[in-house]
Amino acid sequence: MSGHSKWHSIKHKKGALDAKRGKLFTKFIKEITVAARTGGGDPDANARLRKAILDAKSGNMPNDTIDRAIRRGTGEEEGVNYEEITYEGYGPGGVALLIESMTDNRNRTVAEIRHIFSKNGGNLGESGSVGWLFEKKGYIVVEKAAKSEDELFELAIEAGADDLRDDEDNFEIITSPEAFDTVLTAVKGSGIEPQVAEVEMVPQNYIRLEGSDARQMLKLMEALEDHDDVQKVSANFDISEADMAAA
Repeated sequence: MSGHSKWHSIKHKKGALDAKRGKLFTKFIKEITVAARTGGGDPDANARLRKAILDAKSGNMPNDTIDRAIRRGTGEEEGVNYEEITYEGYGPGGVALLIESMTDNRNRTVAEIRHIFSKNGGNLGESGSVGWLFEKKGYIVVEKAAKSEDELFELAIEAGADDLRDDEDNFEIITSPEAFDTVLTAVKGSGIEPQVAEVEMVPQNYIRLEGSDARQMLKLMEALEDHDDVQKVSANFDISEADMAAA
């Protein structure tokens, strides 16, 4: 049990609200722009850009908006120059957090991130303070109803996955970043639409939270992910279904 996919399920439920705020489109545009800047504007030759475009399309972003973001990234069109910064910190109960951000004003962003931590029972740490607790992995979440464990295990391992984990209602497929595209293609090719499919920082171990710590942790996660400059938050907490429902 990881708490990892549980947090993703919460985000899916509040996804419609985020979309109304326009925050998802802002995050998609930033990721596409930076992906095109760092790896070129051809999605066939740039896995990061390919994934960013798929995410944007799944969020119903118009094609012309996607194309403009790519052109900004490649320098064909004027736009804001975003800097990628990862912040590290601690939440309630000593939970470790990694915050991946894109900003055009480093001083503003770090001040606002620090304020979110202090307001929600956490504190911003030094660079390197918690990063060693995470590994960059491909992470695919599949509902248990989609396939039996044996079938999914065989499918995932044959495609190059590292592991299959049981997380109560879901199966979690773990891959190396390099094998992610191949494994995801195999999963989708078998007729499964994953709940989550990301390359992200996956915790090596988890801290169990209960009661007020659990509720405050969820508030901290939501506040961080609600920030315009934050692209992704990784954390090593585990929370029961009861505390999840009470949040």
